[in-house]
Amino acid sequence: MNDLLKRHYEGPGGIREMLVIALPMVASNACDTVMIFTDRLFLSRLGSEQMSAAMGGGLTCFMLATFFMGLTGYCTALVAQYFGAKRKERCAKAISQGLIICLLAYPAILACRPLGHWLFNVMKIPAEQLAPQKIYFDILLYGTLLSLTRNGLSCFFSGIGKTRIVMFSTIAAMALNVALDYIFIFGKLSLPAMGIAGAAYATIIGEAVGLLVLVWAYFRKSNRDEYAVMKSFHYDWDVMEKLLRFGYPSGVEFFLNLLAFDILVLMFHATGLVTAGAITIVFNWDMVSFIPLVGVNIGVVSLVGRYMGERQPDTAHRATMSGLKLAWLYSFCTFIAFAFFAKYLVGAFRPSRQDAIFTQAFPIAVFMLRLAALYVMADAMMLVFGGALRGAGDTFWTMCISVGMHWTLVVVLAVMLRILNFTPQSAWVMLCTILMLFSGILYLRYRSGKWRSIRVVEDESERVVPVFDGLHETRDL
Repeated sequence: MNDLLKRHYEGPGGIREMLVIALPMVASNACDTVMIFTDRLFLSRLGSEQMSAAMGGGLTCFMLATFFMGLTGYCTALVAQYFGAKRKERCAKAISQGLIICLLAYPAILACRPLGHWLFNVMKIPAEQLAPQKIYFDILLYGTLLSLTRNGLSCFFSGIGKTRIVMFSTIAAMALNVALDYIFIFGKLSLPAMGIAGAAYATIIGEAVGLLVLVWAYFRKSNRDEYAVMKSFHYDWDVMEKLLRFGYPSGVEFFLNLLAFDILVLMFHATGLVTAGAITIVFNWDMVSFIPLVGVNIGVVSLVGRYMGERQPDTAHRATMSGLKLAWLYSFCTFIAFAFFAKYLVGAFRPSRQDAIFTQAFPIAVFMLRLAALYVMADAMMLVFGGALRGAGDTFWTMCISVGMHWTLVVVLAVMLRILNFTPQSAWVMLCTILMLFSGILYLRYRSGKWRSIRVVEDESERVVPVFDGLHETRDL
């Protein structure tokens, strides 16, 4: 038994190696969850419509930046593959290309502000929620450059496996954000109560502090010397071409998925303030189960990318299985919480004053949260196998499966709510069923093994030119 446990735990691709990378990223993503969760929890004390407005406005703002976050987020896999191929000077070059994209993206994102307002109006958000939602959205939109840059620098440390600095960055951002949330929203320390606007300002300031921590770590002398950071600040077509070629499916996937999820949430919100309050509470807790698992996803991307760069697909597979075990362990704990403690979790969002909306939303939210317990294990599978495929470079088919799932959810929800007039609870049952089915499709793509033959970067002894043909097959020169 001891030998069996040791074989799973020790060695390249084992659980121990996965824990070293994934645990700090789980903690980091958990801190990001706390920041978002705290915004909505504090705002729920002002009323259910304020809480729902923060979700609708924040999600739409994030959605507008997701293509560029997904595109530059592929720097994690690219840095990991260069690191595995022992070409450290190109790790910093990959990050520089990502930062160039961030700077070019910012004005384009700001130009989409009217589009966000149009989306709120066309989805017919209730008037009591619409006004604060636009305020929150507008303020957050101006801080997107901070989040884009922070995401880009995080990819460097994730790619080389030094994820603790990302964790420290997020802890600093979270601590300041939570403190400022309390001060700005409720008007403490002789400051005026700013409500939902205060929550947005606290988020931006927290992002800025988290970014400063990463900037300090990136420009430390030891890091500058080892990775030739100061020589990397120029346009490099070879690295940029790889980032665009292999990263664009991730960017398209991230954007289309978040757009679909945003529309899905707004459709629930458009049915009325009661359903809006219920679904917002459910997705707040769903975020607690999902976002920390993104840390495991990043760990899988990093290790699979590294071992594929070293031409060790079997070890990459072992790393994937280690990530799956960790993800399932966390998801099982979430399953227990959602299934048996749903009333207590929903009750945490009870407003400080009597609220008729919350009273009606409470039983709906409890039902939905208990049902959500069924798909948390499927979420874990999707994040792990999706991360493995992306780390190996099989980003196109991963994009197709993931985007297909999200837009299937949107179509089904639109038909059930707006044509067949089903109740939100019935629609939620169908959405949970579809999500579980799609997790199996992603597993089958991974099991096919096509990812094992993909080559993204060349090492010192060979030159590999990736040729995109829909499957990211490659040929050697």
